[in-house]
Amino acid sequence: MTIGVPVTETAPDKTLTELVDKLRAAFGPDLVSVILYGSAATGDYQRKFSDFNILCVLAEITPKQLGASEPVVRWWREKGNPSPLLLSSEEVLNSTDCFPIEFHDIREHHRVLFGEDVTVGMQISDYFYRAQVEHDLRAKLLRLRQKASGILSDTDVLRRLLVDSVATFCVLVRHALILKCGEAPAKKREVVHRAGQILGLDPAPFLTLLDLREETGNGPAFDPSALLAKYMKEIEKVIGAVDALATSHEGEKETGL
Repeated sequence: MTIGVPVTETAPDKTLTELVDKLRAAFGPDLVSVILYGSAATGDYQRKFSDFNILCVLAEITPKQLGASEPVVRWWREKGNPSPLLLSSEEVLNSTDCFPIEFHDIREHHRVLFGEDVTVGMQISDYFYRAQVEHDLRAKLLRLRQKASGILSDTDVLRRLLVDSVATFCVLVRHALILKCGEAPAKKREVVHRAGQILGLDPAPFLTLLDLREETGNGPAFDPSALLAKYMKEIEKVIGAVDALATSHEGEKETGL
């Protein structure tokens, strides 16, 4: 878990402090906690692709709080960030079984900007966690196939589709590793290399797409159709590994801090 990690020049303290000030002014005593999570809290932030994910916990959420949040949310979105995730204290306690992947990410890598660390003692069911990881892997693979089926002859569009998908699949591979061995690296390249060791994954298609995404490789030199075939094969390996864990996670085992 990462708490109070130094913020890089791409996630300046000044902007985050300004956000907290605006949230405190908007919500007053109803504001319980403000937490930074996602790539900015893991050290995997990249200015061109990443944004700043904020969890804002309130005592309660009614139309009054939503109305108070509007100018803050508009300001934050104008800076290129997604709207803060608004949850009540009760929802944080009672919805980990519905959003186990999301809460796993927040619990393991976050920075408390204001108030309580609501992740302390957070319990996440491995049963629901495994099911969501498999569901999301299968759903994203189906979506990839669906989109690719209509653009296979357009190499530029297919290349963009593959590049746009790789970050999400890296996140899901990371969660597959956590299910398999209890831990996983935070950074995408380290994740796919580790998956090669633990899950038998060939990292090459993922690394090619990460190079292209980060503009560090010679993207035009590969055949997108051939890469798609390799990419889907490796994703299917991960799905198989997660599916094989179903029996061992049938019990309602929970993981805490």
